[in-house]
Amino acid sequence: MKALLTGTRIYLSGFEDEDVPYIKKWNGNEGVQRLLDALPPKPKSVEEIKKWIGEKENTAFRFAIRLKEDARIIGYVELDGILWTHRVGWVSIAIGEEEFWGNGYGKEALECLLSYAFQELNLYRLQLTVFSYNKRAIRLYESLGFKKEGSFRQFLQRDGARYDMDLFGLLVDEWKEG
Repeated sequence: MKALLTGTRIYLSGFEDEDVPYIKKWNGNEGVQRLLDALPPKPKSVEEIKKWIGEKENTAFRFAIRLKEDARIIGYVELDGILWTHRVGWVSIAIGEEEFWGNGYGKEALECLLSYAFQELNLYRLQLTVFSYNKRAIRLYESLGFKKEGSFRQFLQRDGARYDMDLFGLLVDEWKEG
């Protein structure tokens, strides 16, 4: 059997106490936060981050993205809001270390997460939202087979301009074909 949570250069794992300072740094990075959240950036406390890491819900699966070469955390991926009856879940990803942006680490991590979601959890549909100004993320999602299904028009105001929030979805059969 093929390993679900291991890629060529990265692997997905649980979180460790030593990850908290990294996540706190990313959470305090306004550029990172403006790609992830419609809310104004508001750094979280160590306690809030530890609570998020430690949440034990059966509707959420969070993984640290780690480099194989040294086990360093560079981001995280998440399946959240799973509706088990309908076999549907939400996907999110953050590569917090900017030096690793644009080098394929996010794609590799999402490939692992998609395999886990469709093969291990038996989900049927995955979905996500992305702000229209996040072109790099949109290219990534489309390269993995996600289809744009609609837009929340002029959903977000940033720096005096309005932006759409796009909804993308991926069905298990589309993933298998890819």
